[in-house]
Amino acid sequence: MPQFAMVYQSTLTHACVNVSTAQQHRVFKHMTTKIENVADYPRPPALERVTVPIVVEFGGRRIAEASEGFRVLETYHPPTYYVPMSAFADASLKPSEGRSSFCEWKGRARYFDIVSGDKVATAAAWTYPDPTPRFVEIREHVALYAEPMDRCIVGGEVVQPQPGNFYGGWVTSNITGPIKGAAGTNHW
Repeated sequence: MPQFAMVYQSTLTHACVNVSTAQQHRVFKHMTTKIENVADYPRPPALERVTVPIVVEFGGRRIAEASEGFRVLETYHPPTYYVPMSAFADASLKPSEGRSSFCEWKGRARYFDIVSGDKVATAAAWTYPDPTPRFVEIREHVALYAEPMDRCIVGGEVVQPQPGNFYGGWVTSNITGPIKGAAGTNHW
């Protein structure tokens, strides 16, 4: 029987969506000022549809712009945003050589170099071409590291990159709590 997805405090006003436990996602309508503590995020992670502007700038130009996407919420991680592949400028995503990874929740990731003119951020974005059933909605969506980009903007707010060089979360002013990725946190 379908259950209502868990409701978390969020910067985004949301509508609780009737979904199966395996899908767990929420739909967001607009920005508010509620605080989210990453310690309250679930494990296994939850998938949320977001309907706010998402913009990525790199190499002095806008390489992606979307009015919706998804975010993945996992304990001790700021949200990782997934933007539709179709939102990226032509030739800004180039398959990256030699890098792949495996997520126990989402499956095998394929990486992209981000390209803007003569500027390249190697293996700075990833997608799940064949995600697990729980995350099938992020197929043909791309997440990326905020750190090498000029700017990543969600709902009008410039994000800060998640600490460290392994995780791709985007930190906004409403995100609180201990964030995994900084020195000394990899054992969590």
